[in-house]
Amino acid sequence: MHEVEISSMTPDRFEAVLHPERFAAFERGVDEARELLDGRVVWNVNSTARGGGVVELLESLVAYARGAGVDVRWGVIEGSPEFFTVTKRIHNRLHGAEGDGGALDDEAHRIYQRTAEVNLKAFSARVRDGDVVIVHDPQPAGLIEAARTAGAVVIWRCHVGLDRPNHYAREAWSFLRRYVANADAYVFSRASFVWEGLESERINVIPPSIDVFSPKNQELDSKTVSAVLGASGVLAQGGDPGCATFSRHDGTPGRVDRKAELFEEQPLRSGMPVVLQVSRWDALKDPLGVIAGFAEHVPAETGAHLVYAGPAVAAVADDPEGARVLREAMALRHSLPAEPRSRVHLVSLPMEDPEENAIIVNALQRHASVIVQKSLAEGFGLTVAEAMWKARPVVASRIGGIQDQIVDGESGVLLDDPRDPAAFGAAVGDLLGDPGRAERIGDRARERVRDRFTSLRSLLDYLGVIRKVLARSRADAAV
Repeated sequence: MHEVEISSMTPDRFEAVLHPERFAAFERGVDEARELLDGRVVWNVNSTARGGGVVELLESLVAYARGAGVDVRWGVIEGSPEFFTVTKRIHNRLHGAEGDGGALDDEAHRIYQRTAEVNLKAFSARVRDGDVVIVHDPQPAGLIEAARTAGAVVIWRCHVGLDRPNHYAREAWSFLRRYVANADAYVFSRASFVWEGLESERINVIPPSIDVFSPKNQELDSKTVSAVLGASGVLAQGGDPGCATFSRHDGTPGRVDRKAELFEEQPLRSGMPVVLQVSRWDALKDPLGVIAGFAEHVPAETGAHLVYAGPAVAAVADDPEGARVLREAMALRHSLPAEPRSRVHLVSLPMEDPEENAIIVNALQRHASVIVQKSLAEGFGLTVAEAMWKARPVVASRIGGIQDQIVDGESGVLLDDPRDPAAFGAAVGDLLGDPGRAERIGDRARERVRDRFTSLRSLLDYLGVIRKVLARSRADAAV
């Protein structure tokens, strides 16, 4: 296990964004946190420092907590390819999908436990009696018992789930239960994601959130958007490359230098309406359905182009299926008739510098006319909140936490059946054809994020869970 270096960031900047009563509540929470956690370290443990919503959450939450005066750290476990094959299998089944069809059997447990043992020495050397350890998702769950043995209180945070669990999801629960059952608390993104059979007093629900000041979400003017997309190669004849600059998490300047890898018939140009989905190359994000639904059901008369953007697959260590899914998307695009194929662009974004990657995504979202998230399964879907913050109209599946973010018809459009390509195309086409409605939906979307889904709200929610588990630990010790 290695520790991720995260600079502190002052949360005071949120005073200019949040309503006064919400910021005042956060300031009271900061005072309580400093007293409650004095002398303790709050550890966050996951399986990667690059790619995915959990990483984006941790980058911001850890930095703001440190800026508020709390000692919060972030550790990343190491694992073999075989381990990540098993954990991807678990991930897919937690979403109700078969995945690669491999077994979650005794051999899978041996692979899983070997990885935990490899990380235990470095982990145990860092954790002290009284610390708080938040273990994120299935990959590092094998460290929970060791953290409790070291005297820490442990919270298991599950970021994925299924509204109506099937036998695949329960198979994953059965595999993981021995590792997570003894955690002092469990945190899920939605009440419907909570596993059956867990002790109710330990269950908590915390929706994820976004950092509105991060490179992914910071304000960009139109000149910068054009320059960033031009510098990355996404947009032909973009703006002045010298304007492709941004502010990093720590306030230092950044610049877009690296090019995206593009799979397209013609360059994307200014003035072309863009329908955008930003996702990992994951079958559960339904890239094939997005491409086919756009090609078959968004009329050429709209002039719209589809941009499906994902990370460079080699950079996402804990997702062994990414390269295969990208190849399938490329093959489908290549098989399309000439006219719709000319309006479909696949974009593999550079990942060497995560903040450079984030600013390109930010610029893409601000450039888009309509943003879609046609996932087949979703824990929360941070890209939805990101798009909403940028006042963009979103068409997304009525699944998981997406339906907690969007009020259908008011702050976005929800698809009752994400596998219905005609309904998808109609929803996108309606927004492209009615710019006034699209703008009204986007404005309401931004206000909904401001009110419900910012980083400071998450920090207060986690403080509430930590307060509860520490009180329970003290009560148990006194018996």
